[in-house]
Amino acid sequence: MAPPSALNIATQSVNRLVKEEFYYHKEQTSQEARIKKLQDDIAANSPELDSNAPYVLKQEQTALEETKAVFGPLINRIAEAVQKLEEQIAISESEGSASEEDLKKAKEALENGKKLTESA
Repeated sequence: MAPPSALNIATQSVNRLVKEEFYYHKEQTSQEARIKKLQDDIAANSPELDSNAPYVLKQEQTALEETKAVFGPLINRIAEAVQKLEEQIAISESEGSASEEDLKKAKEALENGKKLTESA
């Protein structure tokens, strides 16, 4: 099997980073829900809580802050990957070295990456 082309590598890189960003948002939503439930339980003095609930809440809040801190550098990495993909698309189109399918996948990945960097 032939090694992947530079265009395929750049496409896969953007796709991976976009997926990573999606999962971090999913994790953030999950953490926020756990914190909200824990805060509600503490406020209601729920009998299900143990004595270290305030500590667990603090740990959850710290984890949420760490998750939020990931987004800035991740968006920068996505922007860099998008730029490299744009260059690879231009090279592949000028040389005619990529299949139509590879170019289509690359352009879809480019569009997805640009949406993320523009919305950030």
